Amino acid sequence: MTYVLEKSARIYKIEKKEFGLKLTFAETIEFDEMMNWFEDSKTHLYEQKKGFCVFVDMRTLLPLDQKTQAVMEMGQRLYREFGMIRSVVILDNIELTNQFKKIAKDSMIFKNERYIDISLIPNWEITGINWLLNQIEP
Repeated sequence: MTYVLEKSARIYKIEKKEFGLKLTFAETIEFDEMMNWFEDSKTHLYEQKKGFCVFVDMRTLLPLDQKTQAVMEMGQRLYREFGMIRSVVILDNIELTNQFKKIAKDSMIFKNERYIDISLIPNWEITGINWLLNQIEP
């Protein structure tokens, strides 16, 4: 099952996958939209068995404002509390990469999260899945 919130070019998706969940964030995500993602995440997390992984596609996401970053941090903590063991984040923007590394450190998921820059790793999707399923470093 996939939940989608869409307003013009703004979007987030939560999809159930064999390894756990795939999240997609695109363009500009405002505070209210991120709060909706946080609430929708709860539904999916209650359905997950502990030990799941998360694949996050942020290739087209723009940097978040501070209020929205705070919601993302709450969400990351929630995912960790529900049993997320590994995550991979796919990015195409150094500013966003740095922003999400800081959020991950604050939410205490950093040691189990990997970041893949699509400009450096052309087979980013396979590389990300290999981290999630086999703990092969990107």
